Amino acid sequence: MKLWSGRFQQDIDRAADALNRSFPFDRRMFREDVEGSIAHVTMLGRCRIIDPGEAERIAAELVRIREDVEAGRLSLESDCEDVHTFVEEELTRRLGDAGRRLHTARSRNDQVATDIRLWTRTQICDIAEMTLTLCDALAELAGDNADAIMPGYTHLQRAQPVSFGHYMCAYAEMLLRDADRLQDCLRRLNISPLGSGALAGTTYETDRHLTAALLGFDAPCENSLDGVSDRDFALELMSALSILMMHISRLSEEMILWASLEFRFVELSDAYSTGSSIMPQKKNPDLCELARGKTGRVYGDLFTLLTVMKGLPLAYNKDMQEDKEALFDAVDTVRGVLCVFPDMLRTMRIRRENMRAAAGAGFINATDCADYLVKKGMPFRTAYKIVGEIVGECTQNGKTLESMSLADYKTHSELFGEDVYEAIRLENCLALRRSYGGPAPENVRAAVERLKGRIHVAAAAFDGEE
Repeated sequence: MKLWSGRFQQDIDRAADALNRSFPFDRRMFREDVEGSIAHVTMLGRCRIIDPGEAERIAAELVRIREDVEAGRLSLESDCEDVHTFVEEELTRRLGDAGRRLHTARSRNDQVATDIRLWTRTQICDIAEMTLTLCDALAELAGDNADAIMPGYTHLQRAQPVSFGHYMCAYAEMLLRDADRLQDCLRRLNISPLGSGALAGTTYETDRHLTAALLGFDAPCENSLDGVSDRDFALELMSALSILMMHISRLSEEMILWASLEFRFVELSDAYSTGSSIMPQKKNPDLCELARGKTGRVYGDLFTLLTVMKGLPLAYNKDMQEDKEALFDAVDTVRGVLCVFPDMLRTMRIRRENMRAAAGAGFINATDCADYLVKKGMPFRTAYKIVGEIVGECTQNGKTLESMSLADYKTHSELFGEDVYEAIRLENCLALRRSYGGPAPENVRAAVERLKGRIHVAAAAFDGEE
């Protein structure tokens, strides 16, 4: 029996029913639907819209229904139209007319808007915790490798000396901002639409502040039309998840490159690699490649919902049923990736010797050589030109800045002395980059300590939301 069948003389077509049904996917909001229904019926009883004793019976039976599902005594396999119908029909089967009173003063429109906010709130807290766990893994790697010299790149060309720890701190900073975006999203999400009705509220003397408080919302929404007709909170989350996945995809790309024989900067654990069915020598970074690929999937989920919502008049339209599968998929995809990455990073081998060798072969100390001349009094642009000429000469003769003789240096400028070799020594080049935010080992170690403190503060903020 459809909840809306009273006006109809004919059953819905079988194929139309299959297209219309949302229970196969919205049943994952079962707990949230029960939670919202308990708050609603509690309010109905306290406001004496229904008998308080009957409200207590309904609330108690809803708890038993939830327990029966969680214990496996009641299956979520059903031909019901949606999760709301499933809960109401089961309640009515058990309590008769008392169960039919549950839907007083509400609509499926405000009901589903409430359910999806409750579900999304839980997911945000979980994903934020997982993101911060990944931040922590990056901070650990950064602290352990603060002095592991490697080339920094621009245009994928070796540019200046940094450390592996500095690289890891950069990604940790990105992910901390992702966690902050999730916190911000949570703040705007945490408003209760329950009691908005179909679109125009209700004629009953309800207490929407009570239901909001019972469900842990900060307040009820101010406008009943807005309460049932927008999904900007879901779009905001999916946007934040898209940015988060973009950061993970960039990190994945680094790992894919660095794990290759061309770089050999890292080696992923066997537990986080796969092989080839035909080439026995292969060790593939498939998990990183999947994360990179799944980023496009999350982007697609965001654009799905943006497209669904872009032309809808107020208030609720059935198009909005399409919000859930896209949202669920984005959340599931991100969670799946975040489950893997912290331990994948913690267990990989860092090949410091290969990083150092690459750093020594790419003239990444050329800027330091120019700075050496500047500190001797030469204008920077003049120093830049001279060092460019020196690099060109070294390239033609198969030399490095370190292997070039002092006599050759002096053919370019009499300002060069024996101390140039200390100035261009990579360890010194790195150590002298002490400007705030720079890659000097002491800077990185201090940055890691600050990171750990910020991660702790961020985690505590989300703990308070749960």
